[in-house]
Amino acid sequence: MYGVTPQAYDRAITVFSPDGRLFQVEYAKEAVKRGATAIGLCTDSAVALVAYKAAHSKLIVPESMQKIFDIDDHMCVTASGLIADARKLVDIARTQAQRHRMTFSEPAPTESIARHVCDLMQLYTQYGGIRPFGVSLLVAGVGKNGPELYEAEPSGAMTGYFADSIGNAKKEVDDLLEKNFDRKMDIKDAVGVAVDALKQTSETKLTTDSVEVRYATIPVPKFVFMGEKEIVKYLK
Repeated sequence: MYGVTPQAYDRAITVFSPDGRLFQVEYAKEAVKRGATAIGLCTDSAVALVAYKAAHSKLIVPESMQKIFDIDDHMCVTASGLIADARKLVDIARTQAQRHRMTFSEPAPTESIARHVCDLMQLYTQYGGIRPFGVSLLVAGVGKNGPELYEAEPSGAMTGYFADSIGNAKKEVDDLLEKNFDRKMDIKDAVGVAVDALKQTSETKLTTDSVEVRYATIPVPKFVFMGEKEIVKYLK
């Protein structure tokens, strides 16, 4: 076709294949599928993020492996894929959240921050010389509309969820969430469903060092870490 080899569709982010695909974006999604599983849950009164941290060596300091990041007191993010890419997006989200707080004297809406991040991710699918972000994010927060949860994909697509997962066991975890999760659940029961889904899909035994949980409830919209003693109860 006009001297364009099939390999050209693979190499250029700005060139569509004849069937309308951007291969570099699809490869970025494959990077997400290779990442450790992370789960987001949004009940009527709370929102939680549960992330699995895959330590490939006993020499790794567990505290150095962070999978859930603060954006503001009322908002957190977890990621799967290239965590270095995630940290860059987290910094951008933090800056935007603080800019909104300083301008309007109120916490930034979760949807607004998620959309800002997605707009940037989409921008990185349009120009030559750059590559898409190889990471998916789950953005969780509590605001005027109550608990909210959004997924940001490498393509820049943004979707709201009541419960969602990203990472290498997404299909299996999503199936378990559809069967067992209910929005009327207490947040502790919902976290139990998420941890159970990780236990069923993980190839290694879960420990307190490999599971990270943060949650926020109404009417105190501030994310807190779940302690090791509570996590141990779920693992048993």
